[in-house]
Amino acid sequence: MGSWEKTLLLSQFALEKKAYDLVLIEVREVSSIADYFIICSGRSDRQVQSIARGLDENLGNMGISPLSIEGLTRGQWVLMDFSDVIVHVFYQPVREFYD
Repeated sequence: MGSWEKTLLLSQFALEKKAYDLVLIEVREVSSIADYFIICSGRSDRQVQSIARGLDENLGNMGISPLSIEGLTRGQWVLMDFSDVIVHVFYQPVREFYD
């Protein structure tokens, strides 16, 4: 699966879990760590956790697992590394702080 297809699937799965303020950023020209960043928000720490778990589970069902997941237990800012796609799921007040 190409990075763009993976980005679209991850975005779709995040939106199915009611993520909002979703932004896709193509970073392949300015970064060697990924082709795309997905940034989205949840309205509570539980929703942030639910979005991240949904991404992990849905792509896992397709045989794709993240290389790393950070921040899932706190639910304030979850970083998911899918190699060529990096996903940031923020609790909205934390996203505003780092905006």
